[in-house]
Amino acid sequence: MDHSWNRRKFLSRAASSAASLGLAPLRKSVLAFGASTPALKGRFITHVSVVRVNQIEVTPTRSIGEDEVADNSVDHIRSRREAFARGWPDGRMTWAISWLALNDTRQQYKDARRLLVSYHEKYGDEITFIPGGYFAPMFDTREHNKVTIHKALQLISEMVGSGYRPESLVAGFMDAENQRFLATEEGIHVCQGQIWSQHGIDNGDGDGGICYPYYPSREHYLKPAQGSADFIDCVCLDGWTCDFLSARRNGFEGGFNSRMGVGPIETVGNLGEATGRKEMMDTTAMHFDQGHALNGFGWVTAIWEVSIGHDKDLAWWLQAVKERWPDTQVMTEGAFGMEWRKHTPNNALLDYRFDAKGTGAPGSEKELEIRWFMNREFRLALLHNWITNGPSRVIDFTRYDLPAHEPQGSQREWSLMNVLNQKSTRPQDKPIRLGQLSAQDQLLIYARYPDLKKLA
Repeated sequence: MDHSWNRRKFLSRAASSAASLGLAPLRKSVLAFGASTPALKGRFITHVSVVRVNQIEVTPTRSIGEDEVADNSVDHIRSRREAFARGWPDGRMTWAISWLALNDTRQQYKDARRLLVSYHEKYGDEITFIPGGYFAPMFDTREHNKVTIHKALQLISEMVGSGYRPESLVAGFMDAENQRFLATEEGIHVCQGQIWSQHGIDNGDGDGGICYPYYPSREHYLKPAQGSADFIDCVCLDGWTCDFLSARRNGFEGGFNSRMGVGPIETVGNLGEATGRKEMMDTTAMHFDQGHALNGFGWVTAIWEVSIGHDKDLAWWLQAVKERWPDTQVMTEGAFGMEWRKHTPNNALLDYRFDAKGTGAPGSEKELEIRWFMNREFRLALLHNWITNGPSRVIDFTRYDLPAHEPQGSQREWSLMNVLNQKSTRPQDKPIRLGQLSAQDQLLIYARYPDLKKLA
């Protein structure tokens, strides 16, 4: 894998060659003082659009991507908001603005900032900061990022006025210490702080976490807090909802795209309009049909840079969702995170389950079915051929009850991998039967999911 590749480069290269249900039981979340509140219910979409100057602004003074000034014009920003409104007229979205776009003195960016403020005033949109071009921990120190975040949030408050403060930070990846800093020093309790299953693509690796909301541990941003001693009161959110089958791949392994899901680059841009839009809806259905039945709520999210366009695809997708799942709520990143936080005071009762069959799109084999189990103690993925009814194999078992450590310096690799990882990047990452796991691992799994014993 050439790590200098990114999603945009793959798109240009691939374009030439790519042409049950039931009601979930009402769970309760137990508060520290003994009261309880109903678990979150419903279907939710959060959409984030990014306004920037350079493609990858890894620090305030260093960029490693392409100049995108022309693609972040006022007209492009307006086109994005109009497309969103066509798709969901009463929806609210989140705008993430980069450091350079916050500070650029050219008239274009002065006008762009004023336009974003008008969207907050008219629609209730959220305006927040995106540090590091998604990869702040990979390229700068925790302390430098802390200072940059603090200054940027101040600039946004001044820009919007009237005491405005965003409810979330959009970060791509964000280390545990800076998520703690957001909660305790900045009063922000929601961070889009991980890109689920990302490995071998773009400029940072971060596989090993939970794809739905959780409170991170102070040990590692991908590890759910195990108790009060390591608890960070910041809801950590995923950045891209991906097809579970394609997401098990490493980067572009096999010529496929591991980030395929609801994002336009990997779907419409790579597969064409008809196939790409079908994949967007099929991925959405993984969460809004079976996922909703298993978990009581479903959540789909994506970050679309203004520079990539695809506005008509955004409008189409939202309209299609509204027609098929009219009860869906489309809200800002911060509002969704705070709603989840209201219903879920800690990680004690986390129990996310997903059961998805391949969509038939490239990299999502139609004959395969993947089952995910994600909770405070571990995540587990089982893969099998549902047509031949082949045996289930464990392709991922990541324990969260074990010690974890983040990198102390700036580096690309920020994953959390221990027993077995879905990306198959290590010698031990070979699919196995449940009964081939250690006795201790099996005890941990069967204590939560006794029905899985029959698959051993």
